Amino acid sequence: MEYTGERVIPEFMKVDNGMLLEHVERYIFAKKHVSGRVLDLACGVGYGADILLDEIYNKKIDYYLGIDLSREAIAYAREMYGFQKTQFEQGDALNSSLVNQYGKFDTILSFETIEHIEEDIEYVRNLKRLLDKKGTLIISTPFGQGRDIPCASPFHIRQYRQNEFVELLEDGGFEVELYCQRGQRIEKPKTDQKYYLMVALCKPKQRVI
Repeated sequence: MEYTGERVIPEFMKVDNGMLLEHVERYIFAKKHVSGRVLDLACGVGYGADILLDEIYNKKIDYYLGIDLSREAIAYAREMYGFQKTQFEQGDALNSSLVNQYGKFDTILSFETIEHIEEDIEYVRNLKRLLDKKGTLIISTPFGQGRDIPCASPFHIRQYRQNEFVELLEDGGFEVELYCQRGQRIEKPKTDQKYYLMVALCKPKQRVI
């Protein structure tokens, strides 16, 4: 597996690497909210499974599935993190038939993914399809200049303003509780702080009869 700087690969990075620490912190944050069947969509090389299941195979988690578009990343994940309760499969996050293949999930993690996807509205719809009606979605993305403004990052299609990100999720059928991240700190946003990433804790909207 070649380290290009796009993906986080802990084994190839210094332990104090800022990007690594930020990514790890999101999984530590998620660990408080995960349960049941867990889907890590665009899981990369799979190191998130090691964090989520490190306490003698975390009893809150029944099953962890990591899906990534990269066949190489999945092969690496299977070799490095293919322990009890885990499964890694190559797949497209936009594939609407994933729910038919793998069923619905109690928790879905989507970290640093949506900014890479042109069809972001369809991606959110697919997350909704895959999530149980009482489930939890945890999704993150960097702050940016705006959804329709060209992005400076060579790896990103776009980067969102806060209101755009929240509205995208709400329009996709989710209730959103927003947190923000700066370094290793994830917290409810404070007006006097500058943040670099958004982390949304989402629940499916319940229909009112």
